Amino acid sequence: MTRAYLSIGSNLGDKYENCLQGVDKVDALEQTRVVGVSKFYRTEPVDFLDQAWFVNGALKIETTLAPLLLIQRLKETERLMGQMEKEVRFGPRIIDLDIIFYGTTVMDTNILTIPHPRMHERCFVLKPLCDLETDMVHPVLGETMAGLLKRIENDHGQEVMEYIKGG
Repeated sequence: MTRAYLSIGSNLGDKYENCLQGVDKVDALEQTRVVGVSKFYRTEPVDFLDQAWFVNGALKIETTLAPLLLIQRLKETERLMGQMEKEVRFGPRIIDLDIIFYGTTVMDTNILTIPHPRMHERCFVLKPLCDLETDMVHPVLGETMAGLLKRIENDHGQEVMEYIKGG
């Protein structure tokens, strides 16, 4: 089994429920089990700003699926949950599932880049990851998740606050 970390997010419909459903669907994938779930956070959109705020979190999984097969299964899960091709890059979505880390794998193909190429610039990825693994070291940048988060957590336009259901 390989330990991998996923980012999960939604900003359409019942965002929190979409994320919970996404966690269940990832856990139901063949040869994959969810072994950790971060807190969920209400997060400000990044890059494409003219959209609703997100609910984001992170998952720690164990899987025997190879990275390219795992991303294929995650994209199938998104489609099954009603996520169509995005009209706008970084635009609104029912569910978004991304591989952030896959063991210590470093790869860059036209289908998948691991570690996720923008994860170190995203509070909405790093904050939930720090709930799971503050001392994990980025295999390319050589910094811990806590160190990467500290660098950017005060950046304008990256507000992240704990999600409180019904709040």
